[in-house]
Amino acid sequence: QVQLVESGGGLVQPGGSLRLSCVASGFTFSTAVMSWYRQAPGKERELVAGILDARITNYADSVKGRFTISRDNDKNTVYLQMNSLKPEDTAVYYCKAIQRNSGMTYWGKGTLVTVSS
Repeated sequence: QVQLVESGGGLVQPGGSLRLSCVASGFTFSTAVMSWYRQAPGKERELVAGILDARITNYADSVKGRFTISRDNDKNTVYLQMNSLKPEDTAVYYCKAIQRNSGMTYWGKGTLVTVSS
């Protein structure tokens, strides 16, 4: 059974930091493309960052220079380090996996990040 379990969300003040984690199971994590998406109230879900391996990452323009995606294949975990958080970063953050060999896509249930003073 495939599972993606996000954690690390919460309430943080503007300018603060959070680190999100997504632990995967039930598929071959090391060969999957992993991504973080977010969905703010009343808005569509959008890509935040993606990672194939340590050399290949991509970021939304709105988070470049503030967020860093990384992965630990030994722990089947993908991370999103979020620094200099802004109120507009408030959203539910979702972890997504795409198996490269089959194209199967999996989503986590999300973790809420609220940036507010």
